[in-house]
Amino acid sequence: MTKIKTRAKIFACTQSTILAEKIAKAYGEDLGNVITSTYSDGEFQPSFEESVRGTRLFIIGSTNPGPKNLMEMLLMLDAAKRASARHITAVMPYFGWARQDRKDKPRVPIAAKLVAKMLEAAGATRIITMDLHADQIQGFFERPVDHLFASTIFLPYLKSLNLDNLTIASPDMGGSKRAYAYSKALESDVVICYKQRAKANVISHMELIGDVTGKNVVLVDDMVDTAGTLTRAADLMMERGALSVRAICTHPILSGKAYDNVENSKLEELIVTDSIPLSRESDKIRVLGCADLFADVMYKVHHNKSISSQFVM
Repeated sequence: MTKIKTRAKIFACTQSTILAEKIAKAYGEDLGNVITSTYSDGEFQPSFEESVRGTRLFIIGSTNPGPKNLMEMLLMLDAAKRASARHITAVMPYFGWARQDRKDKPRVPIAAKLVAKMLEAAGATRIITMDLHADQIQGFFERPVDHLFASTIFLPYLKSLNLDNLTIASPDMGGSKRAYAYSKALESDVVICYKQRAKANVISHMELIGDVTGKNVVLVDDMVDTAGTLTRAADLMMERGALSVRAICTHPILSGKAYDNVENSKLEELIVTDSIPLSRESDKIRVLGCADLFADVMYKVHHNKSISSQFVM
């Protein structure tokens, strides 16, 4: 008897519905039907309103804080497991809690490892994500992790700008590897910002390693939270003689005074993906879509095709 491959089914967590609809359209499938019931105390229960038995499920949802987004992903994974889905892939354009990937002082958690274990316990058999805060987080999982690079989205845009004297910059020492990868692809110079923090999201000192005089600078980072580092780096570079400063950041968390920081800074523009929906629009923020990237990888995963081309910076 010929074995017939079942169609993949795609479902969305609440906060990623718009992105999930774009991914489903690019994939060529309709978004599955999920209903979420909410109790008066805030407890909620997602329900698949169609059979998922024996199928491959893709559940799309970024898990940026607060905790509701992660909890919703966990509940949907558990529901899919208990409904006898054969393969359950958590598609997490943004993998939240990733900054806590190690113990940087005594008596603190390693939240990224905890999240990985919770996802597996809930039923995820595969993870697809993009631009993890630290590559080694892949090792926290005992299941396959497809770690995609947003450079496949950003590089064509940067090349289309045709900037002379282009220089790639990292806003901190930890992002130097990413900056060097971009500089290699764009055949440009690299500069690095050295910063010291007084506490989380508060910079006490910043210094520039390298020359930006007469350069068009592009800062590269995996996420932008309060935008304090980016905007301070941009202002510093303009003071040191840069012609212009742009920033590309995959995940637009943009919390606190981030929008004001960006709009009042010397940044020419902030270029992000739609891995996290913006809470408001800004003339300085340009959003590039990641739906085609995820749809392509999901299709190849379902049809057991190689996706190694998406791992090349």
